[in-house]
Amino acid sequence: MKMYLLNNIFQDPERLERLVNIAKSSLYPMVEGALTYTIPLTLISFTIGMILAVLTALGRLSSIKIFNIIARVYVSIIRGTPLLVQLFIIFYGLPNIGVTLDPFPSAVIGFSLSVGAYASEIIRAAISSIPKGQWEAAYSIGMTYPKALKRVILPQAARVSIPPLSNSFISLVKDTSLASLILVTEMFRKAQEIAATNYEFLLLYSQAALLYWIMCFVLSVIQGRVEARLDRHIAK
Repeated sequence: MKMYLLNNIFQDPERLERLVNIAKSSLYPMVEGALTYTIPLTLISFTIGMILAVLTALGRLSSIKIFNIIARVYVSIIRGTPLLVQLFIIFYGLPNIGVTLDPFPSAVIGFSLSVGAYASEIIRAAISSIPKGQWEAAYSIGMTYPKALKRVILPQAARVSIPPLSNSFISLVKDTSLASLILVTEMFRKAQEIAATNYEFLLLYSQAALLYWIMCFVLSVIQGRVEARLDRHIAK
């Protein structure tokens, strides 16, 4: 079937030329969508999500029961419901109770909550992996809990958690395509809009997939170098 389609395309010079022209003309709008929405959405959501993740992880580890319960309920709800449903509730559902948000802030809230819940488990596990002796050593030189956490525990936990958190960041880049369903004009939304005018869905969606792959490949290379540098630092 694939060979049949390819033969038809290459045997029809006019159609081939049309596809090439569409691919060329659609490249800039899709890259623009990535630069103006996909990348900023990823960076903002991940930054806010990481703040939520640290607070949630500390809540899970806290001896104060109310903090522990709130953190557990938050993680359970976010991990137990689809991200797409969460986005729809925020963008389409909240207006029913008088809370109306624009598409981009709605996407930021949805993705930040998702990152916060999933990354909190990574950070909690990383903090728990630090030997208790590190806490005791910090307390023995007069450090308070916040100081010990900031200067001793979190730096060590960061080395453990960076690889899985990097994977979460790369996954977030791909997940931002869901924002197209709440009208954020990011890269995939641009592909949908262009495809709706010329009906070349396979071409446009494949082109979008290629651009996502390129971004994720670059991030994977950066991740590998960061991990290698951390390994060398730990070895020293």
